[in-house]
Amino acid sequence: MTNVQQDGKVALITGASGAIGAAVARLLASRGMRIVANYRSSRDKADDLVASIRSAGGQAMAAQADVRDRSAVVGMLEQARAAMGEVEVLVHSALMPYAIKSFEEMSVDELSGKVEQEIRAASVVTKAVVPGMTKRGYGRIVYLGTMESALPLEGMIALGTSKAALSSFTRFVAQELGPRGITVNVVAPGPVGGHLHNVALEHDQEHKQRLTAQTALGRFASPDDVARAVAFYAGDDSEFITGTTAPVNGGMAVA
Repeated sequence: MTNVQQDGKVALITGASGAIGAAVARLLASRGMRIVANYRSSRDKADDLVASIRSAGGQAMAAQADVRDRSAVVGMLEQARAAMGEVEVLVHSALMPYAIKSFEEMSVDELSGKVEQEIRAASVVTKAVVPGMTKRGYGRIVYLGTMESALPLEGMIALGTSKAALSSFTRFVAQELGPRGITVNVVAPGPVGGHLHNVALEHDQEHKQRLTAQTALGRFASPDDVARAVAFYAGDDSEFITGTTAPVNGGMAVA
């Protein structure tokens, strides 16, 4: 990928206090974007992220909002717009809570609730940024998906099903927004070292070794691996790519 400067574009990163969101924020900031680092409750982590970006010469601000709450997101966008200008890049990496259970163990409400919350959050944040992108005739939207949507892993039916719905949602939104100069894509990681929903997995050495053996590159992804794929979609090198889902799994599908 070309490491091009992005001319001060404003990028909103939801879930920026998480490992992947923070890696994305730092990388985009290093490429010249001005970062709005969204968090729901982890203010200290968001503040540390903003401080690290600023100390490296970048521009960043923290912005609190539950991305499932429309009024909170609208308020966050007003705050970001006043401080930095219109959001031109959205990276939606906020992780909605979900149960890690088999289908038999999982209640209907746990499964359907995860799907509903996933699409609700994506819809809320997308609707908030699209008007500004439309005015400019330019926008980049990147959602974080998961490999489990296509390659099921034990206990991940809620996550995999909800992210599969997100990939379908992406294709419809991409088709509708394309004529406005807005691209919409998904980055779908495999297991990511240090990521919230993989912490338990990392302590199960037998399961971890089994998954690693199924990966052509012989390791889990790092947050930086995922961030580089996101940065491609968030920049101008991807201007003729939309409605796609990019697997970032080290070749797990082909190993």
